[in-house]
Amino acid sequence: MPKITPECFSSDCPSRALFDQIADKWSMMILAVLEDEPHRFNAIKRRLEGVTQKALTQSLRRLERNGLVSRRVIPVSPVAVEYDITPLGRTLQQPLRALHDWTMIKLPSVQKARQAFDQRGL
Repeated sequence: MPKITPECFSSDCPSRALFDQIADKWSMMILAVLEDEPHRFNAIKRRLEGVTQKALTQSLRRLERNGLVSRRVIPVSPVAVEYDITPLGRTLQQPLRALHDWTMIKLPSVQKARQAFDQRGL
């Protein structure tokens, strides 16, 4: 694992802002939804149970700004917008998949730890 430099913990470090974006729950899920094919906004919203229109819009804009997602206007009536993962965004798929795998494997251990903590009443 690469060593994390102290500058990365500074609130004005550009890497921290990018990490905050990538680690955001909606961003990770949006990238997973777009893994196989492009989707329109409402199709993404339907797949992500619990996401608000505002949260999805903000996440998609940040992902687009960071070059991880592309936005394409489809000239139909009414106008539609389609989102797709970019080649740069695809480079995140393996690390995100590894994080998802870890989550699923370690979930029982985490649940036991939560239960033990809750029983202590802290």
